[in-house]
Amino acid sequence: MNLTIMRRIKFCAGHRLLGHGGKCEFFHGHNYTAEFFVEGQETDQIGRIIDFAILKQRFKGWIDEHWDHGFVLNREDQNGIAAAKMVQPCKYFLLPYNPTAENMARYLLEVVCPELLADSAVRAVRVVIWETDEACAIVSADTGATSSLEVCGSEVGGSSI
Repeated sequence: MNLTIMRRIKFCAGHRLLGHGGKCEFFHGHNYTAEFFVEGQETDQIGRIIDFAILKQRFKGWIDEHWDHGFVLNREDQNGIAAAKMVQPCKYFLLPYNPTAENMARYLLEVVCPELLADSAVRAVRVVIWETDEACAIVSADTGATSSLEVCGSEVGGSSI
């Protein structure tokens, strides 16, 4: 039997979309919500697949250290990186692609979650990034090595304010 639980983490971060051509090409920020769904097959003697506190410590710890109150930028965005570096102190995180809600969810599921859960009996199966109260992106683990992506909310695509 597969058992799934979810831990929600809220954070604030800025970003911009390189080459967007619209208002999202400007620096701006969001009050994000990340939802991490993890799955396991066995419970411990208490009846948990993993303690919610462990998920909070790991997921919130990573987000606080890397994304919260910083800028998430495309590693190709030399102008944006230079601008972020001009502000002292500065905090920014470079993604290998544009920091859309879709790509942020994908990065968390494919890169961050496996590292954070490596020593546990659970695996992340879905990550949802809410960019606004009305718009989110969902990425789910497939049985293969790739993940599938959904976009939810009233907006098409991600990273629109």
